[in-house]
Amino acid sequence: MKKRDMYLKQLAALRDKSLIKVITGVRRCGKSSLLDLFEEYLKNDGVQTQSIIHMNFESLAFDDIKTYTQLYAYVKDRLNPNRKSYLLLDEVQQVDGWEKAVNSLRIDADTDIYLTGSNAYILASELSTLLSGRYVEIKMLPLSFKEYLDFNDYCSDSSIDKHFNDYIEYGSFPGITEIREHPNTIKPFLSGIYNTIIMKDVVQRNSVRDPALLESLIRFVAGNIGNPVSTKSISDYLTSAGRKTTSDTIDNYLRMLENAFILYRARRYDLKGKLHLKTQEKYYLVDTGLRNEVIGMRGRDYGYTLENIVYLELLRRGYEVSIGKLGTYEIDFVATKPEKIVYYQVTATMLSEETRVRELRSLQKIPDNYEKIVLSMDRTPFNDFDGIRHINILDFLLSDT
Repeated sequence: MKKRDMYLKQLAALRDKSLIKVITGVRRCGKSSLLDLFEEYLKNDGVQTQSIIHMNFESLAFDDIKTYTQLYAYVKDRLNPNRKSYLLLDEVQQVDGWEKAVNSLRIDADTDIYLTGSNAYILASELSTLLSGRYVEIKMLPLSFKEYLDFNDYCSDSSIDKHFNDYIEYGSFPGITEIREHPNTIKPFLSGIYNTIIMKDVVQRNSVRDPALLESLIRFVAGNIGNPVSTKSISDYLTSAGRKTTSDTIDNYLRMLENAFILYRARRYDLKGKLHLKTQEKYYLVDTGLRNEVIGMRGRDYGYTLENIVYLELLRRGYEVSIGKLGTYEIDFVATKPEKIVYYQVTATMLSEETRVRELRSLQKIPDNYEKIVLSMDRTPFNDFDGIRHINILDFLLSDT
């Protein structure tokens, strides 16, 4: 089993803490495998098998457990009376009222609890009220490019550019790496993931009345990643295309897609006023392969595709990511951590003087002294422009920080 060390280390660091660990992320991004890896880690560290209760609610083995009382009774009968019990519950949101059982097990027994869920409603439920700060969320994404290379047993003798092109075209779901030698199976694989997410985590979960409108919205957003949009501009466009709708409906549908972790919203941040703006946000998809499944490959969108990949990588590294606005100038990403800010511009190339001037100008206008970086696919000996660093995108994706 391939490792997901970044996430496994987070779980290991939180082990035996009095917090419920909640792993969230889009379907098929590797949450179940992460729990398998964590169980293996526990056993290797001396935890007895009978002290681990691992339940995957997508398995027929647990199909009879429908309610929180059934879940509580099942686990209670299997707790180790003499030692701490480790409770690993996969896709727990499928059990009605599950949060009541989890909260009671936290109180009644010596347990260390780990949960996974494929939509944000797992944290919008009563869990947040019942636990009042007693849980921590671990946000999981599909494979980073560095992980993708590891999953494909990359060695320096092979072409890293070929791997990156495949990463862009086929995407970053772990299952892709198992079928990459059979390209004809990749499209049905991605189509299956997409349809499952849309039907189970969006349409069924929210009782969507107009699935066709939802589909049109997804296609619009997928075709406009990296472009600032508003709910009004989207509703106006879809109405003009024959899908009559309203801004409120579009806003609701966008939130549903965010809650299913298929879509990510980057808000605009006014660097002068030091506040987030409520209009002209940008959206990014969780995976470029899914985007290609929805709208097909678009060579003219290469720069926006790179922007999407960088955005997700910054999220993986624990940044809060916004779009920067400074007067009429825009900074692609303002990446923020406590006591740290980094500004990023992303472009396919800076070789032309016109592009170089445009990409540098926005960063040059920022009046503070936080780090400023331009990311491109170029490889040149010129990596500093009056204090603004230039980094090749592949080098950035493969770096440790």
